[in-house]
This record gives sequence, structure tokens and C-alpha cells, in this order.
Amino acid sequence: MEDNDLSFDSRVPLEELRDTVEQVKKELSTIIVGQKDFIELLIISILADGHALIEGVPGIAKTVTAKLFAKTLKTEFNRIQFTPDLMPSDILGTSVFNSKTTEFEFKKGPIFSNIILIDEINRAPAKTQSALFETMEERQATVDGTTYKMGEPFMVLATQNPIEQEGTYALPEAQLDRFLFKIKVDYPSLEEEVVILQNHHERKGEKPQDRIKAVLSPKKLAGFKKNIHEVVVEQKILDYIANIITQTRNHPHLYLGASPRASIATLTAAKAFAAISGRDFVIPEDVKKALVPVLNHRVILTPEREMEGVTTENVVTMIMESVEIPR
Repeated sequence: MEDNDLSFDSRVPLEELRDTVEQVKKELSTIIVGQKDFIELLIISILADGHALIEGVPGIAKTVTAKLFAKTLKTEFNRIQFTPDLMPSDILGTSVFNSKTTEFEFKKGPIFSNIILIDEINRAPAKTQSALFETMEERQATVDGTTYKMGEPFMVLATQNPIEQEGTYALPEAQLDRFLFKIKVDYPSLEEEVVILQNHHERKGEKPQDRIKAVLSPKKLAGFKKNIHEVVVEQKILDYIANIITQTRNHPHLYLGASPRASIATLTAAKAFAAISGRDFVIPEDVKKALVPVLNHRVILTPEREMEGVTTENVVTMIMESVEIPR
């Protein structure tokens, strides 16, 4: 591709997308202290039409951030708390007999919304999780032989506690693969902790969500998603992504490598990263930003490396550094 093809003259209009994303970030920063990467990855997830798994210890504002993020969108929002006794019908809905019409009517469950926050996803039994993951993948639910389509947009934000926490189940690899990103959320720094306390004190009991305004409509979001599909990707960038993903499959530190779904997820997320920067072509830095959250939950360390304290992030970074960056 010639250099003049990369001019901004006859390109995809991305100024509105970039400005709206900045507006969402600004709105959330009035309440959420730090967590810039977390917020950006949530935005990328919805633009890339994906779901996000959020992992971290209790009390670090995973749920609050997800709730406030949903508030910046002019859409319906539901929250489902997963518990060990939750059944599939509790999330999908059930048929109820109507004595007036003498017929069964389907009462939709909480999954029928636009943004769904699943709290502590790894506390529910496998049967309930599989019902949820089918809905996430197919964007529909089948109950009593009838199929019900999900509305647009449809995004699942799921929080989970680290698996060493009491009463948690590890999610199977095939189900984890349905999430575009796994976002790891850490403790705030000392400076951020002080700001959190100051803000809480100054709010004087006011609820955080009362301060957040909706800035993005479903119609506008659908237009932004179309823009992202039009972002230009050169062949050398496709080769770069394929090289990195292929290396995960024969790396000595990894027991399980990434699937082609991971390659597609990396490509889609990289296009979204380019778009929110106001750029309609992908550069290697966009790919690098996408790789860790895309691969976090899709590769498995060998037991020896896990015992040594090596993390998936370490290995993904190692692989990125070993693959030549396209120029």
C-alpha cells in the first residue's frame, strides 16, 4: 500500500467517535479514580461488539465502574447477582400459565436487556453458566422450543473474584473464550486511595450514579460499529497478529495456546483502538494494546511456570518482544 493511501483526506469519519469516547471517559472520571485502562477496555469491548470479563478482589469498584459505564449509554441495564443456587430459568425467564387466556405466556428474565452486569459469575453452577454463554454467543435464547432474539446493543459485563477466593468455580476454557477481553483490575495506588476517600467524603451520601449523564445512544453506537469495520488493515499487520497467535501454540511456557477466535478478537480490538484514536488504519501499537486482555483468559500456563509465579501477561509480553514489529 502506498504512503499516500494513508492520508486522512478520503477516509472513514472518526472525529465524532473519538470525541464521544473522550466524553464517556470524562463522564466516568468524575466518579472513578484512576482505572483509565479498565475504562478504555470497556469502551473498546462495546465498540467491538464483545463481552468483557472483569477480575479482581472484592471492593475495588469493579461493579460500580461497570454500572456507571452502562449509565453513560442511553440503553436498558440489568444486574444479575450469581449465586450457587441460581437456575437457568432465573436468568432466561420462564413460561407462566395465564388463567384468563388459558395459555402459557413467556415472562422474560433479566438477561433480556442491553447491558447486563453479571456479578460474581464464577459462583454459579455450570448449568446456569452454560445457559448464559449460549445467549452471549448466539445473541438469542431458546425457551420451550421458542427462540427469542436479544436487542441491540447486547453486552455482558461479568465480574469474577480470583479463583482462590472462597466458594468460586473456575470457568471452563470454552466458555471463557466467549469473552472478548479479560480485564484484571488491581488495587489503587496510595495517591488514588486518598482521592477516593476525599471524593466519598465530599459526596455526602449522594449516589455515584446520580452524577453520571448518558452520552451515547444505541443509534450512534451502531454507526460507530460500522465505522470500525471500515478501518484499514494492511497485510503486514495481519501477518503480525497471526505470527504472535501461532507462537502461543508452541511456546514452552504454555500448556494451551490461543485459537483462531483469539486472532479475530485481536484484529477487531486493534481496529477499535485505532478508531478511538481518530485513526482509520491499524498500527502495531494498536495490536499490542489488544493482545494482553485478549489472551489473558485464552492461554494456559504449564503447571511448572505457574508454580514459579509466571503470569500469562509475562508470557504474552515475551512473545510480543520476540516477534518482529512490521514497519
